Amino acid sequence: MNPTSPMQRPAHESRGQRVVAGVLRTVLRLTLGGTFRAGLPVEQQRSRLRQVTRLTLPPRGTRFTAGDCGGVAGEWTAARGQAQASATLLYLHGGGYCTGSPATHRAITGHLAATCGARVFAADYRLAPEHPFPAAVDDAVAAYRGLLDHATDPAALIVAGDSAGGGLSVATALRLRDLGLPGPRALVLFSPWLDLTLAGLGPVPPGEVMLNLPWIRECARAYAAEHDPGEPLLSPLAADLRGLPPTLIQVGTDELLLPDSRRLHERLRAAGVPVRLEEFEARWHVFQASAGVLADADRAIASVAHFLRTTAAA
Repeated sequence: MNPTSPMQRPAHESRGQRVVAGVLRTVLRLTLGGTFRAGLPVEQQRSRLRQVTRLTLPPRGTRFTAGDCGGVAGEWTAARGQAQASATLLYLHGGGYCTGSPATHRAITGHLAATCGARVFAADYRLAPEHPFPAAVDDAVAAYRGLLDHATDPAALIVAGDSAGGGLSVATALRLRDLGLPGPRALVLFSPWLDLTLAGLGPVPPGEVMLNLPWIRECARAYAAEHDPGEPLLSPLAADLRGLPPTLIQVGTDELLLPDSRRLHERLRAAGVPVRLEEFEARWHVFQASAGVLADADRAIASVAHFLRTTAAA
């Protein structure tokens, strides 16, 4: 497995795709840029996010069914007509630990189910500030235990997540390891947020369309609450990462959290964990949500499917 893979835009990228990318960037800056704002009441943030994400479309031929796993509410996603799933994927959504839900991330879970041939459970884990750390970790571990209890093949379990859900995915794998439970076959991380101390972040890139430091700081305070934000399950970059499963990290070069992905890549390599980092040139935070519209998002999801086939054959 190649440790790094810069996913630059093809030189022959069509004019139509350049226009699509420009329109998406503008829309995201106007909508989510105003949603993720420090000082805006969290209920308003959640409401605005729900409204904005209604504009994203899951692929045709996927079905979404409310359910629970391990006592944690959530949503099951599968492709219609799928005879048997090649893997079961626990998906942990982003939103700064304070916003988001399975419904806001259907564009991602739907494309993962359709492209990867997977059955996906998106956990509706508890959010801060009402439920600070370790509520999200507890819920993610409980949901994974539920999958494990009913798995015909525990080796087919995958954990994936974006942004805060990416950091939560790593924290979940660490907690499972420390509990002595069978861990997932692989981790898939989209633009993960891995350090709540924000120590490794530089200035906001000019191409960032969604995130800003005041909002991230506010979310970090709400989720960490009385805990030290540098604790390993809050900031997995501070953890001993030995024994984690093969990991795929995807990130855009135009986003604030790019340093977290690069630092995790180096830390995992140093810990002896097979890891692949894919950087997508001039792409924004969790651009995979634009799959079906943006060619780079389709390429990213296809790369996840290839990664999961590779880990299954290993």
